[in-house]
Amino acid sequence: MSIRLSGVGYTHPNGQAALHAVDLTLNQGEQVAIIGPSGAGKTTLLRLLATSLMPSSGELSLLEQRPAQLRGSALRRLRSRIGLIHQSPPLPPRQRVVTAVLAGRLGQWSLLRALVSLCYPLDIPGARQELARLDLAERLFERCDQLSGGQQQRVGIARTLYQRPDLLLADEPVSAMDPVLADHTLTLLGEVARERRLPLVASLHAVDLALKHFPRIVGLRAGQVLFDKAACDVSEQDLAALYANDTLAANAAKPVSHETARPVRCL
Repeated sequence: MSIRLSGVGYTHPNGQAALHAVDLTLNQGEQVAIIGPSGAGKTTLLRLLATSLMPSSGELSLLEQRPAQLRGSALRRLRSRIGLIHQSPPLPPRQRVVTAVLAGRLGQWSLLRALVSLCYPLDIPGARQELARLDLAERLFERCDQLSGGQQQRVGIARTLYQRPDLLLADEPVSAMDPVLADHTLTLLGEVARERRLPLVASLHAVDLALKHFPRIVGLRAGQVLFDKAACDVSEQDLAALYANDTLAANAAKPVSHETARPVRCL
């Protein structure tokens, strides 16, 4: 298996509990969407999987290793195998797109190679190839601050794909994109995950996109797993319970008719 959480909990330094006794297992190549209301703990869960946070309780195993037991270079090597697509990619405004994409492998390069690449991009064809997947090849030498929010999100995705991680994580990766582009981008992420046999975990507010693009759905509410089901088994009742008392519940549930969302067929 690639990921296993057993009784994992996380409490913020201010004492606020974000996750409670989460049990979750993902195998190689599995694709899972995490859905739930704001404040449910989706981003915290992804940060745990990215090892930028460590569990306050329970046990987390990633790629056959236990991050909490690693230190120094061993932890850095594990992190270099994990790709996290951010909702708002940390792109230096004056940096060129090609340099931003090549930064995906900084954790795998020597310090000298990384410094050289900042001045003279060392793999322009590789950066162009990943950008072309996202219809951004013509933006290769533009500055990041000249791009729209949706384009910056796609540059962040290209950087993570260039990294060639063993685990692919995505935190609201299409929030700044129009519906057609969001659909295309999630299709691409699914295809890349299948081609490379990567586990893919994405948090999404758009329930219809989650049901359409991900075979497995995990509903997270108040830091706990409310359900963990195949997309075609998620019912209107499941979604009503997940978003209960949420002021946006009606809007969140409105487009999730299974006929509309066309989820992946259960086998």
